[in-house]
Amino acid sequence: MAASVAAAARRLRRAIRRSPAWRGPSHRPLSSEPPAAKASAVRAAFLNFFRDRHGHRLVPSASVRPRGDPSLLFVNAGMNQFKPIFLGTVDPRSEMAGFRRVANSQKCVRAGGRHNDLEDVGRDLSHHTFFEMLGNWAFGGEYFKEEACSMAWELLTQVYGIPTERLWVSYFDGDPKAGLEPDLETRDIWLSLGVPATRVLSFGPQENFWEMGNTGPCGPCTEIHYDLAGGVGAPQLVELWNLVFMQHNREADGSLQPLPQWHVDTGMGLERLVAVLQGKHSTYDTDLFSPLLHAIQQGCRAPPYLGRVGVADEGRTDTAYRVVADHIRTLSVCISDGVFPGMSGPPLVLRRILRRAVRFSMEILKAPPGFLGSLVPVVVETLISNLVLEDEAAFLASLERGRRIIDRTLRTLGPSDMFPAEVAWSLSLSGDLGLPLDMVKLMLEEKGVQLDSTGLERLAQEAAQHQARQAEPVQKQGLWLDVHALGELQRQGVPPTDSSPKYNYSLRPNGSYEFGTCEAQVLKLYTEDGTAVASVGKGQRCGLLLDRTNFYAEQGGQASDRGYLVRVGQEDVLFPVARAQVCGGFILHEAVAPECLQIGDQVQLHVDKAWRLACMAKHTATHLLNWALRQTLGPGTEQQGSHLNPEQLRLDVTTQTALTPEQLRAVENTVQEAVQQDKPVYMEEVPLALTAQVPGLRSLDEVYPDPVRVVSVGVPVAHALDPASQAALQTSVELCCGTHLLRTGAVGDLVIIGDRQLSKGTTRLLAITGEQAQQARELGQNLAQEVKAATERLSQGSRDVAEALRLSKNIGRLIEAVDTSVMPQWQRRELLATLKMLQRRANTAIRKLQIGQAAKKTQELLERHSKGPLIVDTVSAESLSVLVKVVRQLCEQAPSTSVLLLSPQSMGKVLCACQVAQGAMPTFTAEAWALAVCSHMGGKAWGSRVVAQGTGSTTDLEAALSTARAYALSQL
Repeated sequence: MAASVAAAARRLRRAIRRSPAWRGPSHRPLSSEPPAAKASAVRAAFLNFFRDRHGHRLVPSASVRPRGDPSLLFVNAGMNQFKPIFLGTVDPRSEMAGFRRVANSQKCVRAGGRHNDLEDVGRDLSHHTFFEMLGNWAFGGEYFKEEACSMAWELLTQVYGIPTERLWVSYFDGDPKAGLEPDLETRDIWLSLGVPATRVLSFGPQENFWEMGNTGPCGPCTEIHYDLAGGVGAPQLVELWNLVFMQHNREADGSLQPLPQWHVDTGMGLERLVAVLQGKHSTYDTDLFSPLLHAIQQGCRAPPYLGRVGVADEGRTDTAYRVVADHIRTLSVCISDGVFPGMSGPPLVLRRILRRAVRFSMEILKAPPGFLGSLVPVVVETLISNLVLEDEAAFLASLERGRRIIDRTLRTLGPSDMFPAEVAWSLSLSGDLGLPLDMVKLMLEEKGVQLDSTGLERLAQEAAQHQARQAEPVQKQGLWLDVHALGELQRQGVPPTDSSPKYNYSLRPNGSYEFGTCEAQVLKLYTEDGTAVASVGKGQRCGLLLDRTNFYAEQGGQASDRGYLVRVGQEDVLFPVARAQVCGGFILHEAVAPECLQIGDQVQLHVDKAWRLACMAKHTATHLLNWALRQTLGPGTEQQGSHLNPEQLRLDVTTQTALTPEQLRAVENTVQEAVQQDKPVYMEEVPLALTAQVPGLRSLDEVYPDPVRVVSVGVPVAHALDPASQAALQTSVELCCGTHLLRTGAVGDLVIIGDRQLSKGTTRLLAITGEQAQQARELGQNLAQEVKAATERLSQGSRDVAEALRLSKNIGRLIEAVDTSVMPQWQRRELLATLKMLQRRANTAIRKLQIGQAAKKTQELLERHSKGPLIVDTVSAESLSVLVKVVRQLCEQAPSTSVLLLSPQSMGKVLCACQVAQGAMPTFTAEAWALAVCSHMGGKAWGSRVVAQGTGSTTDLEAALSTARAYALSQL
């Protein structure tokens, strides 16, 4: 029996330490019992059970898009929305503050970040990027271990009817290093509920101690597992339900302190529970997925889904079924919650999911164009389906081209050759055309070809360095046309590059932008050291001079475009273009040549659309910000410079003094108003002379071309340039060669996230737009609520030093969070001012409480000791600060007495403080006394001849006290 239990324990440990992959015949029922109710009934039974039988309040699922939580890409657990309660930061006047016992089914996405199941989806029968988490919570000690375990057991065995003999449980076995005892209370609860001792197993902190993060609420957990084997052979355990008992807090120093309030936090995956209740080995065989799998078969005319995995899945057909079914669920839920495919953060993850689904559906299931969007339910078609269809259609051509490039490259490789990193990188470099690198790796893996990972890492590092350089104006280095090269071009009569095609883009009725391609001829080629050559070879980094281009070269503070070019007639070979630079009227394109390229070649250029559009939004936002500053601060506000890239914008302006929070907020509001009005943006080239006398026209102290490009928001350029109209005083009108939005609405939002004085009279502002700006506002509101809650808790006062210290630590955490978070700068300044005031008040309260506590302990010690030359004793104290205060007060009341006090702490640690009477010196010093005692305890000491303190560790306090007395008597 002991051997079988040990074997089960090993299996359970493996099940706990990694998400189980349910392999084997997916259609074999787990029991002979008839299938349970549908998934909707399973979900309803859970919610009704906790509401009707146990008085829980049902709360709706939060959006999968985290609100004000920068640590998460997506909501990935049921507890996310309740973090303010666990952290003690919930606004006491909010609805959430009244939660005592609640239950819900939470939408969760695990794709990116700490919890990422994306790469596992499709490979086994259980992983998902989207799933539902059933959970029940008890806050503030509403109920705890016994009630939570009893409710879970009642639901599983009586409501769902799961045979008790198929359920195993685990509990926390303790952690001696952390001073945590085994959770025998939970063990005994399970035994009292009738679980046999052989199916109650204990594990350490890795398996059965749950933590929110590096710091914060945490506690032991108990897990309920289901035996797939059903008593036939060795147990095959999969986790069903995790019950967490939050009773500790992980401090910043790594120590554990008890929480003032205990909570219950449980989570059970609906998909896995439904599989168990419907007698399935796979979550994909339940009614949560079977309608989708049927629709996939009907839409693709593919062979039926058979639930195969690994080598048994010939052609990876069943893998593709699972990937597409899972991913369309994730896409639908995320898009309906306002997360759209994009270029960074959660939108980028969603974009990868969409493209992964397209690739599997088209290449493996042979789906027709438009298939993926057709899977979206009709009821949400107007919200989601069109977006899916649009991105799917745009990616199909790229996918086909990528496949041809891979096949063409493979034909040139030997049997043992690795796939070239440069080709894989060229496929993935352009955010608009490229295949995600993980997809390229998977396509090669399916063909049994290894990718040159070392070369890929090198290219990724180079790209990261280049992106870092994009954050600031690029210095003219590396590929560059010097004065000699420019002189040679002029001598040869080479005309300046025609860059007018960069302005050839239009706005579609659906709000998206169409960017045209550009055909050009290679006029000159340069090596990295600037040498002109007739051709470049495979893998060479080079500079290309073309007769015309649609790439925006970095100037006017706007980052360069990036993208790729192809030779006309050979579209399968991509030449990635990292940037374009203006050199004396010529535009030099920095590229990597995967194959030979020579002067005279005809090429077609493609800009990275997402990159360009993000730059356009930031540039238009920069103009609006410049105008809003003038509106708020007065006409004396002048732009000194700017720089923008797809991530953020920077604007330097002259100001008499630093901007106040009120001014920053007013500037943001002015920009927001212009964005919400969705004003048209007019751009036109006009003779430079027409701009000379226009009141309010914004320009910098630099040389402008003639004709010059004018950008006007909301007012046609001709009207804006009319001196009698005064239009340029009422809206943004600037001389600018950059690329801009055609309407302001696409800016979305603007938030100033930073400001600092560069020099006297010059301020630098940093700002973000769109989704980033909205997230910054949400985070700001979240932190503002936490600050408000901290203010109210401080006003209520603290009962003891420990409570006051916890509040002070919380205020310190808030100061750090507010200081480092991406949030509105005006709000950051206001909150920091409030928090620093709160910190002063909290420190004053701590000092008062410590003095009062020290006085009480001093009286107790004086009553215990008769007057004499020496007091050596122990006393309870939360900190060295309190202990020193007790020592000092004792010596004040008994000036001729030398005092040494020890204070035992958790895990054997001991604090020490002492003071030597004036008459006992100089032969007897406090520093030497503390050092003798702390050295005995294996610690250290510090201080002066009069007062000293130290720390050590011992379980024998009497021995330490004896050492203290003996040393003192030897010196007196």
